[in-house]
Amino acid sequence: MEQSLLHGRLVRLGAPNPDTDAETVAGWSRDGEFQRLLESDAPRLWTARSVKDDISGPEGEDKPLDREFAFVIRTLVEDRLIGFINLVIDPWSQRNGWIGIGIGPREYWGQGYGTDAMRVLQRFAFAELNLDRLTLNVFAYNERAQRSYLKAGFQVEGRQRERLRRGSRRYDMIFMGILRDEWRGGEWPSRSDAGSA
Repeated sequence: MEQSLLHGRLVRLGAPNPDTDAETVAGWSRDGEFQRLLESDAPRLWTARSVKDDISGPEGEDKPLDREFAFVIRTLVEDRLIGFINLVIDPWSQRNGWIGIGIGPREYWGQGYGTDAMRVLQRFAFAELNLDRLTLNVFAYNERAQRSYLKAGFQVEGRQRERLRRGSRRYDMIFMGILRDEWRGGEWPSRSDAGSA
């Protein structure tokens, strides 16, 4: 079976559907560890309405579609919604992109799904959008995510010391990036090889 640009080995990226996806995504916020790994703000429960607004924008408000790309992550085998991944181009003139990712159900953590989704998004960003670099940030205590990003070719570029407070402790915020030439030289398939990914 031929696969598209947005298919990987374990997952595919798809357009979010506010009507069918919002309740599932909102449910992930009930997991305190998910919140701790994803949010720098105080934990808050998401509602289906707030997720719908995040996906499609509040009623009557257009989202900046020309610089923001939001995808849901679905497994290839079961077509199960397991996460989301976003790319924000800032600014287009510099061809820079910022990435955010979250995998909701715990049984999919540490199994390679996030790494695969990141590689698919890299292919989209570098081969389709012609970006020059991608950047993300991660909390120092989220070692599993750091390992995943390193596997996907990102390099540590810097850190903000004690940027985040969790309980009585402070933690660093780590910044990681990958350049298009580094991605090209890696093991990740180019657009022409997308069908075998």
